[in-house]
Amino acid sequence: MLLAAQTAAGAEGAGGFGLIIAQIAPFLLMIVVMYFLIIRPQRKRDKENKEMLASLKVGDNVTTIGGVCGKIVNIRDDVLTLEVGKDKVKLVFERWAIRDVDRPISD
Repeated sequence: MLLAAQTAAGAEGAGGFGLIIAQIAPFLLMIVVMYFLIIRPQRKRDKENKEMLASLKVGDNVTTIGGVCGKIVNIRDDVLTLEVGKDKVKLVFERWAIRDVDRPISD
């Protein structure tokens, strides 16, 4: 009789562990899916943007986050001077304000 009670208690303990795993598994699955769908692609975009900002050089045509298009005429640390428009107006921007480098279309 005592052996039957111990066996029943052992089975109940194993079932309890399985129940805990079954309750936690959906949350772990959601975390893994969010990592691959949200976090990982964002890190990749951030890395590409950082590399683009580091590779800026005088003569590049760029677009700022405000939509201003111009040509880089001077770079000093993290400050860029852009030449804009027909009148060649010079505007000063921080490096982080550059959204895109305009690449010429090759034929």
